[in-house]
Amino acid sequence: MSQSHPYLQEEHDIFRQSLQKFLQKQAVPYFEEWEKEKQVPRDFWRKLGEQGFLCPQVEEQYGGLNADFGYSVIINEELEKVGTGLIGVGLHNDIVMPYIEVYGTEEQKQRWLPKAISGEIISAVAMTEPGVGSDLAAVKTTAVKDGDHYILNGEKTFITNGVHSDLVVVVCKTDPQAQPGHKGISLIVVEAGTPGFSKGKQLEKVGQHSQDTSELIFEDARVPRENLVGKENKGFYYLMQQLQQERLVVAIGAIVGVEKMLEETIDYVQQRTAFGQPIGKFQNTQFKMAEMATEAKLGRTFIDQLIAKHMAKEEIVTEVSMAKWWTTDLAQKVATECMQLYGGYGYMEEYEIARRYRDVAVGSIYAGSNEIMKNIIARNIGL
Repeated sequence: MSQSHPYLQEEHDIFRQSLQKFLQKQAVPYFEEWEKEKQVPRDFWRKLGEQGFLCPQVEEQYGGLNADFGYSVIINEELEKVGTGLIGVGLHNDIVMPYIEVYGTEEQKQRWLPKAISGEIISAVAMTEPGVGSDLAAVKTTAVKDGDHYILNGEKTFITNGVHSDLVVVVCKTDPQAQPGHKGISLIVVEAGTPGFSKGKQLEKVGQHSQDTSELIFEDARVPRENLVGKENKGFYYLMQQLQQERLVVAIGAIVGVEKMLEETIDYVQQRTAFGQPIGKFQNTQFKMAEMATEAKLGRTFIDQLIAKHMAKEEIVTEVSMAKWWTTDLAQKVATECMQLYGGYGYMEEYEIARRYRDVAVGSIYAGSNEIMKNIIARNIGL
């Protein structure tokens, strides 16, 4: 299903072609192996960096391309086509680094951005805790001032890029007494190798196997005070401002996954025969495919509109919340329907649909659960 995105120019297309060529050579042949090994090698990150595929939006003075969000869209789309296990790259590019770009000091930018662009450092953001999911205001990880340092204590879980991470933006409480709780939250960067900071075991997930996800543990971790991002106790507001982009990135990945599953399934039902004809000739198959193709087109049209608005710096929190829940739900539905059309073969690992089926399950949970999205929408439409 070819796409012509209204917000992309010729230079974007050239960028996409070079990324596709790169991935065909450096990712596609190895992806199954990465899934089995349960990680994407650091070497792949460095290759991405060499080619300008990491944090292209960063200003040129730090080594970036000063590129618009359209380039990020292309990177997220093309990585998703290879496999959802590559989402850690989008997290690094479009979710973690913007905190440094937007709220960081000049010294922080010079220290971290060039290495994030080269692939020398891999980043993560640590929000979720073992007992705290979507309720960010309830985080229990604390950061207490001690001279020129903060002392961090707490545990984080389900951290994307957790195993590889060299730099983690940690959501913590600098004022545990603050009422309401969200007024005491700060963002502090903790670097790998910091005394008292350790990584727990890699977590065994249902899907997205090549994506390294782990627990992070802080036991009297001593972090220099200059690692505070922005102002103390303003972390919650920074998170809220950046979550629009995070949820849009998730919706983009979901709709690409839908398009990819449909493409593969259309191909399959034309080749597979039953009762003397391709199963694509059966009316049930045709109706199912027609319905899913319609929903994919509706989703794509909506997402493209939101990307254009986001690039124009519009506030689209309500619409992005709608897109996030609807596309991730759609991806689960399409995975189930497509797997059914494959019959028994759909349950076999040799077919991509089996992996896609596993990979989409978490879409409705991460980046704020779909129930939270509906809460946001309800509040914003006046309920």
